[in-house]
This record gives sequence, C-alpha cells and structure tokens, in this order.
Amino acid sequence: MYAILDIETTGGQYNEEGITEVAIYRFDGHKITDQFCSLINPERPIQPFVVNLTGITSEMLRNAPKFYEVAKRIIEITTDCILVAHNAQFDNRILTTEFDRLGYPFEMDTLCTVELSKKLFPEQPSYSLGKLVRALGIPLSDRHRAQGDAKATVSLFKMLLTKDTSKEIITSLVRKDPKRQLEPKLLDIIASAPTSTGVYYMHREDGSIIYIGKSKNIKKRLVQHFTNDNRKSKKIQLEVAAVTFEETGNDLIAQLKESEEIKQNKPIYNRALRRTLFSYMLTSQVDPHGYITLKIEKANSSQKAITTFTNYQQAKVSLFTITEEFQLCQKLNGLHQTEHGCFAHGIKECFGACIEEEPIEAYNERVERYLEKNSYLNNHMLIIDKGRDIDERSVILIENGVYKGFGFFNLNYQINNPEILRTIISPMENNRDAQHIIQSYLRRNKVMKIVNLPQEATL
Repeated sequence: MYAILDIETTGGQYNEEGITEVAIYRFDGHKITDQFCSLINPERPIQPFVVNLTGITSEMLRNAPKFYEVAKRIIEITTDCILVAHNAQFDNRILTTEFDRLGYPFEMDTLCTVELSKKLFPEQPSYSLGKLVRALGIPLSDRHRAQGDAKATVSLFKMLLTKDTSKEIITSLVRKDPKRQLEPKLLDIIASAPTSTGVYYMHREDGSIIYIGKSKNIKKRLVQHFTNDNRKSKKIQLEVAAVTFEETGNDLIAQLKESEEIKQNKPIYNRALRRTLFSYMLTSQVDPHGYITLKIEKANSSQKAITTFTNYQQAKVSLFTITEEFQLCQKLNGLHQTEHGCFAHGIKECFGACIEEEPIEAYNERVERYLEKNSYLNNHMLIIDKGRDIDERSVILIENGVYKGFGFFNLNYQINNPEILRTIISPMENNRDAQHIIQSYLRRNKVMKIVNLPQEATL
C-alpha cells in the first residue's frame, strides 16, 4: 500500500517551514482507496514568493485547522504504507518535522517519483512535476496546489509501476512491509486478490519473485494454485509469503507481460514458460509453376514465419480455414495429397490451380491478399483494446512488423502525438514468443480497434 502525497509550505529557513496545504491519496497500486486534503494554518507568515507561486494567502488559512488537529487523520491514512512523493525527501522531512514538534516519532519508508522517473524515463529534458507529466500526457490541474500535484503524482506513479518490468518497486515494497511477512496465510492472500485480468507475482519473504502467472480472474487462479496437491504447487504454498499483482484490462497485455517478465526475472517455478511458446509455423514459397503456396513447418529460426502455432493440429485447422476463406487450393497448401485435382476442385470451390488451370496471377493475388491481411511483418499499427479502468485504453505498438511494447492512455491526443506515445509505451523485447502471442490472439479474438499508421509516422 502506498500513501502518495504533496505538501505546500510557507517557505523560509530550513526546518522552520510550516505546512499550508496537504493532500494524501492512499493507493493500492491499482486504485485510490482513501484520500485526505486540507488547508493548514501554519501559525507563521508565508513567504511572498510562495504566495505568488501557490496562490495560498494568510487570509485563506485564518480559519483552517492547525497541524495538530489533522495529525491523527494523517497517521490513519498513511499507516502500513510506503510514502510516495515527487521529491519524497522534502515532503518526508516536512512531515517528520511537524510530528517532532508534537513529540510523535513519524518514520516511514519512502519512494521518490523523481528518482524513479530518472531511471524509467531516462531521456526526459526535465523532471519537474509540471514538465514531466506534460511530456507524458498526464493531465495536471491546480499546479502548485497540493491536491492537483498529488493527483498527478498518482497517475505518474501508476505509469512508473507499469514501466517497471524488472519489478524492483514491488520487490522493495514486499521486503519492507512487515505486515505481509507476518501474515503469509494463503487464505489472507486469496482474500486480498482481485477478480480482474492481470499478471500476478508470488514472493518469498525477502521480496524475491518465485513465480509469475497471468489470469482473466487472478483470485480464481490463486485458489487453484493453493488447493492443488501436485509437487510444484506444494512447494509454492510452502515458500510464498505475499502475492502482488498488476491489472492489465485485457488478456493480450497479460500474456505479453507474463512472457516478457518471466524471461527477465527467471522465477524458479516458471521453468516451462522459459521455453518457446510455439512449435509450428506457416511459411510461403513459390512452387515450380509460379504459384505461391502456404506450408506448415516445424518452427525454426532460419525462416520467416507468416504466423506461428502452439501445435500441429492448431496449424492444420487454421490453414484449412485460410484456404477456404481465400478460395485457395488444398493441394498447393499441402492439405490434400493427390496426383490430380484437389477435393475442393471436385466440388467447384477451387478454380484449378492444382491442375494449372487457374491463371497464376489471379491465384497469387488472393494469396497476397491473405498475407497482407494476416501478417504484420511490414505493418505499422496500433492495437487498441480495453484498459484497466472504464475510461482507459491499452495500446500495443507495431513498427515495421516489430513489436515495440505496450502502454495505457486516457486521452486520444496521447496516442496521436508521437512524442507522447513513444514515452508512454513500455519498451518490450521483440522476440518470437511476443509475435506468436499477438498473432494468435488476433486470430482468435476481436480487439476494440486497429489503427494502421502511415510509414512516415514511424516513431
């Protein structure tokens, strides 16, 4: 759990500042669960430059509560949390100083979104909150007021969690959170899990990840893990101390995240998914007569695959569907072994390419139509689908047939602006597993929208 906050102060000498406004959002890594915002009477004058910056005047604070009157509420909303702020050292110092004046020891672990942004968004020209969130397409209202800045920091932190594919932030949280370590009971873990789609991470007490999985219903999948009596499940049940998760909004992003992060983190109990996800592929070649044929082959790295399949039966069913949809020849595609015309020609569904009756150009035009429609080898496109919230969408970027990564957006201008789109996309490895996941998903599922990008729009 995180307490994301912003504080406005009177300015003045070091450790003599007073708080004029505070906003705190309690955030579980996915949604805001509680919030507190209030003006504070600092009982000291405000520096003129601060008045000009924030618009907060002494007159506005005359009837505001003093810090001791809101201290209890601040303790309640930050209990069992990691403190998150943009320049966390400053906000933590100000809070600690105010509580010191009350004789209360206020000690919290902190995460700084400035430092995290420098690591995860390394090429930004500025890391001031205003300029950074503008560059990332995050709305910011009431700049230099606590509530506006804190709300923008929540959105920024949510984006940082998505970008953190090595899971350093979550691993650090589990390691620092004593409550998680003292209550590793499986029923407690299940009770706190969501029923939504996403990726989940099983941790030991030291925070290290021992298993990564994905599910359309995370809670249901954890029940299966913790009630199975096979050898691997029993080992996981003994070692797991906490489960964290990331909602993805749809199964395609979940599959891509799971595949990438297993390869990156190499959890001890994910041996199976470290291997390639597919064993067969569809290729094309020109036969001696000039017809373009489609062929199922065992997967290998020496040939370019049009698309890939988990097993031979899946590949064969798919090729039959392609052959029928585009009125291709079963014999040329290796689906009917014969010296004469194929079965489809006998029932007038093949135009005779199998016996060299159909003109080569006419037949090849239909094959090319299939290749253009179903292969993204040379495509520039955005795959738009559901996001984690009702007003959010996910986006997958393909450039020149290369999978670049995924991200989430709320506003259309974020994906229509190439500079912002490049920033919100979490870069991912363009390996053959990722290509297989995307191609297989698009074959079997509908997405909200596919936006074809012109070649000159390449990022």
